[in-house]
Amino acid sequence: MNVLVTCEESQTVCLAFRKLGHNAFSCDLQECSGGYPEYHFKGDMFDVIANRGGTLENGTKCFLDANWDLVVAHPPCTFLAVSGARWYYHTDDKNLPIDRRRPHPKFPDRARDREEAVSFFMDVSKIGVDKLAIENPVGIMSTRWRKPDQIIEPWMFGHEASKKTCLWLKNLPLLTPTNIVSKGEVYIAKSGNKSPKWFTDIFFSGVSAEERRKLRSKTFPGIADAMAVQWGGKIAA
Repeated sequence: MNVLVTCEESQTVCLAFRKLGHNAFSCDLQECSGGYPEYHFKGDMFDVIANRGGTLENGTKCFLDANWDLVVAHPPCTFLAVSGARWYYHTDDKNLPIDRRRPHPKFPDRARDREEAVSFFMDVSKIGVDKLAIENPVGIMSTRWRKPDQIIEPWMFGHEASKKTCLWLKNLPLLTPTNIVSKGEVYIAKSGNKSPKWFTDIFFSGVSAEERRKLRSKTFPGIADAMAVQWGGKIAA
């Protein structure tokens, strides 16, 4: 299969398909961190889809003879996820009706950013390919577009961690759990708020905010392997 994994600089899903023999590439506006620039288009995903390829990060031009068979898309979720909802409105206005709340003083353009993110997500949903999977955390697209076909967690695929992930699928089967384990440790803050320990470990790791964002958004390898096996399958030698 010709597989394009978009908005993926980590190359986790791309390499999982490659491992099984598929002609898979990643694509992102950022340079790849997965270590294989020869499989990474650094540029606009819609151009790469429309042109059936483009210039890879290592400078090689690569164009397919046929269309992409499968696109696995990871649209940016910063402004779509429910976890970021607290940054939309002024903290002093939490008891007011939404239409009367002021923007958050630190993020006054959050509403505009969200609409741009919604528009991008919907553009991704209209990609003209035979098979399409869109991945995102739980967020507003469940109401702004439609409910996801499936919600998965890393602990269903061998990782002792919790992270609800929504999948919107076109001509693809639901993912079947491969190795159900415990849901992982939970960190309890002094305020009483609970969060997955893997998530807070990243927060307290001392890396930059941008690097924390990348680490939080990476696909767990067990999930990537399940996508490759169940949506692609191993190619006979």
